[in-house]
Amino acid sequence: QVQLVESGGGLVQPGGSLRLSCAASGYIFRISPFSTVAMSWYRQSPGKERELVASITRGSSTNYADSVKGRFTISRDNANNTVYLQMNSLKPEDTAVYYCNALIGVPYWGQGTQVTVSS
Repeated sequence: QVQLVESGGGLVQPGGSLRLSCAASGYIFRISPFSTVAMSWYRQSPGKERELVASITRGSSTNYADSVKGRFTISRDNANNTVYLQMNSLKPEDTAVYYCNALIGVPYWGQGTQVTVSS
């Protein structure tokens, strides 16, 4: 199957930065190499639906939610089966659990990492 392990979350003050990582592993990547897989970051706040934050295609084209454009950057390291989310100029409204997503026919999800933006 697929294992997605997020890391890098934590508590940060408004205006600060965090870098999230998502390490992907599993037998399926022998069939569908990581470099061919579309990867995304989602987030979910209490009482709200899970929302797409950023995505990156196999060709490294990127897409961002309007709320994070210009502040967040998604990137991928295909040699290490890892996708990153660099988050700058963080705001309290960015507080959420952030989830990594891999689309390989069906969506696969990580366990999530908490990001809290507070003074």
